[in-house]
Amino acid sequence: MRSIGLPELLIILGVAVLLFGGKKIPELAKGLGEGIKNFKHALKEEDKPKPEEKETKQA
Repeated sequence: MRSIGLPELLIILGVAVLLFGGKKIPELAKGLGEGIKNFKHALKEEDKPKPEEKETKQA
């Protein structure tokens, strides 16, 4: 499977501009960025042991 090159990326960007319009693209990108940020934050919190779990492991 190939990676996406510059011509393919330009085609995808062009289709996005046609579908959503130039003004909506920054709003969509902001929402996508916030979603990725929240997802990463949730994954990091999942790795941290909770205080209740520490107490049950020691007992």
